Amino acid sequence: MRMAAAAAGVVMLVGGLTACNSGKSDDNAGGSGGGAGAGKSPLQAALASLKTASQQTDGKKSAKIDGTQKTGPTTRTMKGAMDWSNGIQMQLDITMSGGPAAGKPMKALYTPDAMYMNMGMPMGGKSWIKYDYDMLAKQVGPSGALIKDMMQNNDPSKSVELLIASGKVKEAGKEDVRGVQATHYTGTVDVAELTKMQAKNLTDADMKGLERQLKATGASTETIDLWIGPDNLLVKKREQMNGKQPYDSTIFYSDYGTKVSVTPPPASDTVTPPAS
Repeated sequence: MRMAAAAAGVVMLVGGLTACNSGKSDDNAGGSGGGAGAGKSPLQAALASLKTASQQTDGKKSAKIDGTQKTGPTTRTMKGAMDWSNGIQMQLDITMSGGPAAGKPMKALYTPDAMYMNMGMPMGGKSWIKYDYDMLAKQVGPSGALIKDMMQNNDPSKSVELLIASGKVKEAGKEDVRGVQATHYTGTVDVAELTKMQAKNLTDADMKGLERQLKATGASTETIDLWIGPDNLLVKKREQMNGKQPYDSTIFYSDYGTKVSVTPPPASDTVTPPAS
């Protein structure tokens, strides 16, 4: 298995679950609670509501998640839970459709230091493949550095922060999301802007390299849709990126505050993929 190809899959998987890290908020968003405030423009009202949603979602520290991610002909269906109280800890059950792994159930475990994949079949006599984020950062370059940064600094509220930071968002009405009456917000961000807001601790060289990698895929924009429930919590997120292999991720969040326990598999049952 090539390290670069594996890293690309990890970026997509992690990105759709945690979203991009804006690293800042809009000081003019202000306000508290949902809905438009007196004297505010539609944009100001949307920003104020999203700022409250970001704070409320971030404060919950954990949630159950499920959804689908489509990359070209491949679709991943996922279900699990994540905790972002101290970096990302997450456990997922994954089923693939399309591609060589179609129909095979897989498991993934995430810690702030590494990701572990159980592909449902032995790899070199071991059950788990270990992707160390420090190793990815060194061997794969900007995308590997992004993985490390995302797993140490991200959580679901960052998708909300990204739209706030972009200033390109509008309310799209009320919709039912699995029995919850939620407010739908939508915005589109250019890839050039996305890379600037993408990570907290990447170097300028990594940021430029990441932008080049994204442009090489033919991607120019990402559309983000968020659904915020009446308790100001994110209940659904959809991200769509154009390009040679369009990317479409929809994730649902529920049971905020749920207990998440992630125990890495023993070293004796893990294998590290070669760099090439």
